[in-house]
Amino acid sequence: MTITITAFERSPDGGKGLARDMRVRWALEEVGQPYAVRLVSFAALKQPAHLALHPFGQIPTYEDGDLGLFETGAIVLHIAERHAGLLPDDAEARARAITWMFAALNTVEPPILELATARIHEADKPWATQRMPLVIDRVRHRLASLSHRLDDADWLDGAFSAGDLMMISVLLRLRASGLLDDDPNLSAYVARGEARPAYRRAFEAHLAVNAARPAAG
Repeated sequence: MTITITAFERSPDGGKGLARDMRVRWALEEVGQPYAVRLVSFAALKQPAHLALHPFGQIPTYEDGDLGLFETGAIVLHIAERHAGLLPDDAEARARAITWMFAALNTVEPPILELATARIHEADKPWATQRMPLVIDRVRHRLASLSHRLDDADWLDGAFSAGDLMMISVLLRLRASGLLDDDPNLSAYVARGEARPAYRRAFEAHLAVNAARPAAG
């Protein structure tokens, strides 16, 4: 049976590759698994059919036969465990790669999402000017720790893994802020991820959906 994932029929980012279906697309491309994409509207996200797959009404979801999954971390981990290419064979190296997946989602991404919320939804609040430097400092602190750990290595722990896939996907959310440009080490790390053929295939597929569905005027 063909794997099916869901994605926005019109992504809020306009096809910049920031929607979370990109993480799943990339993982599937890395392991060489074909997949189908079911595009959903924002209205469809709240309908019973989709809520049966994702109780919080978001994307992506993953279906393979009778198996239905939601949450990108869980989906990418499932793909990596089922197909060779994203997790090392060595048990300890495998555990470290999974640790980096959790670090990306639980330690690095939260302050980045907080920054996006502060800039998009809270900029007009009377306390925004005082709060913004604190939010930015939290992001910079995480980036500094990550950059120090990466040092001059190409990837976080030996060969490219699902840990790098998740971390790079998270860091890409910082591109518009300019904060990523302040750290050449992490900028180069992200660029290496984007240069991978599997990433390019996933990005082009994601972009094609949005290019075919321009925003209404």
